[in-house]
Amino acid sequence: MVYYHVIYDMSTKQIQIKELEKLNKLLRYWILDMTTIAGSGHPTSSLSAVELMSTLMYSGVFRFDVKEVDNANNDRLIFSKGHASPLFYSLWAGAGAIPVADLNIFRKFDSNLEGHPTMRFPFTEAATGSLGQGLSVGVGMAMAQKKLDKTNARTYVLLGDSEMAEGQVWEAMNLASYYELGNLVAVVDVNRLGQRGETMLGHDVAKYAERARAFGWRTVVVDGHNVDELMRVYTDMIGSHKKPLMVIAKTYKGKGISFLEDKYSWHGKTLSKQEFLEATIELGDIDFDVRGEISKPGTNVEMHSEKDIVETRLIASIQGNDNGEYATRDAYGNTLVEMMQDDEKIVVLDAEVSNSTRSEAVKDFYPERFFEMFIAEQNMVSVAVGLSRRGYKPFVSTFAAFMTRAHDQIRMAGLSESNITFVGSHAGVSIGEDGGSQMGLADISMFRAIFGSAVLYPSDVVSASKLLKLVSGASDISYIRTTREKTITLYNDDEKFVIGGSKVLRSSKKDVAVVIAAGITVHEALKAYEILQMKDINIRVIDLYSIKPIDTEILLESIGNIEQIIVVEDHYVEGGIGESVESALIDICPVISHLAVRKMPRSGTPEELLQYVKINYSAIVDEVYKLNNKKEKYDR
Repeated sequence: MVYYHVIYDMSTKQIQIKELEKLNKLLRYWILDMTTIAGSGHPTSSLSAVELMSTLMYSGVFRFDVKEVDNANNDRLIFSKGHASPLFYSLWAGAGAIPVADLNIFRKFDSNLEGHPTMRFPFTEAATGSLGQGLSVGVGMAMAQKKLDKTNARTYVLLGDSEMAEGQVWEAMNLASYYELGNLVAVVDVNRLGQRGETMLGHDVAKYAERARAFGWRTVVVDGHNVDELMRVYTDMIGSHKKPLMVIAKTYKGKGISFLEDKYSWHGKTLSKQEFLEATIELGDIDFDVRGEISKPGTNVEMHSEKDIVETRLIASIQGNDNGEYATRDAYGNTLVEMMQDDEKIVVLDAEVSNSTRSEAVKDFYPERFFEMFIAEQNMVSVAVGLSRRGYKPFVSTFAAFMTRAHDQIRMAGLSESNITFVGSHAGVSIGEDGGSQMGLADISMFRAIFGSAVLYPSDVVSASKLLKLVSGASDISYIRTTREKTITLYNDDEKFVIGGSKVLRSSKKDVAVVIAAGITVHEALKAYEILQMKDINIRVIDLYSIKPIDTEILLESIGNIEQIIVVEDHYVEGGIGESVESALIDICPVISHLAVRKMPRSGTPEELLQYVKINYSAIVDEVYKLNNKKEKYDR
């Protein structure tokens, strides 16, 4: 079969609209056909954006080499309204990038055309479907294009009007104007109807424009079904600008089919076979041979190289106290500077707490690769996804407690197969006087639940630095928990660490109990060891620095015939280190004593709080006494 292509004249940017309208009719047919065959999907949400996206992709505005997906000069297209995937897939079929036959297995188990776009589909930029995140991902990609790769490429994001109620969208808009991302274009499909009824603003497109302008964006309001108008808007408005552009399109859900158009109760509902027949009759004659053509990108602008600069940059020293103690959070910032000398792909994002997380060290040495995200953690995570999908290695830092507010974004980062390292400072009650609102006490459980993640909790500056260097070479989601308090250095510089490892710090043949700890509680376990030694009681101490993956082999070997196992952690009981250990040892079903945070936290000194929640050295000593049927308690 011979296909013919929509022809456009790049000199005048005039498109043969009749040919494009033929293609739009075919796209509508495919959308209805594939969702009817699947028996599920969102045809009406796809129909409303047909002209918006086909005009963009096939008129010469969107530039993409389908044979070189990773080309840094390619424009990027993100469907933030991921439920419009039938349109997304149809557009690529219309460009000849995928076989049309693939549309017939939409949503099937063996198909990479999933219900919402994932990385299994080769033209998906990031997994979408959790609404409100796509524009943030687009911000990350536009930052990579303009600030790092220094190309002329653009990023386009299709948003639904329902998701404009999400606060993260406005966080992304705020940041895009701050960083002057004139290469970012948001297209809002204002089709009036959400899942259960009318959206917040309905068809008040002027209100959308007013609000977008208040956030520093250029705006244009268009008829989202007028190809001629869309073509003129895309070509006239897109160019060299500092302000990002928002195209606000008035559209109708279910456009093109009279019994669907602007009707309630059709969201996420497909046609019956009879309804599909009626719809195809209404569409009229369909040209099944017409195809669109996507323009190819230009040549890359030469990227700035830092090779000659880094040699003159010195690494700041880590400052300890008079006792020679150091905080693992200090190791974070300084190690990053060291790593960034050799790896130009590392970028750092921080939520306006860089003086606490210690990522501020990067600003002094590599300001061009440090991005202030301000107090907007959800946006920060999704921006990191965009940067990661463009080949960069984001290190994302804030207080461990505030990571939890971005749980969904981190979950979606995993689905997007992102390479991101999250670093949470101020973990546990050991942070002291700041109080419960600042204490990360559920962060381990959250990151353990992310598919394919690594969760690491170093106990000193050496292990923190070594583990940071290890995760920079990983390809999945990693989380490193750092400690605010300064602690003694446990390891020499030549100590080896691996993701999935652990260290046995104290052991003997006379050990009566095994104490498994991580981070701050390792130091409490070592204090307990010294006290028990004076009573001629021996315990084995394990630094479980890798909580996930966990070192099952060493745990089993270290436990041996010892029946008393104590896990001590500065985290809530649920989902933390204790449950990780229990799952690792499930085959031998040991009885584990679990010392964890079981009280509502409050302000106090670190020492007071560790004792209050019973995870300090004295609580460990008491637990050893109890397990060995000793009546005395540690004399405090």
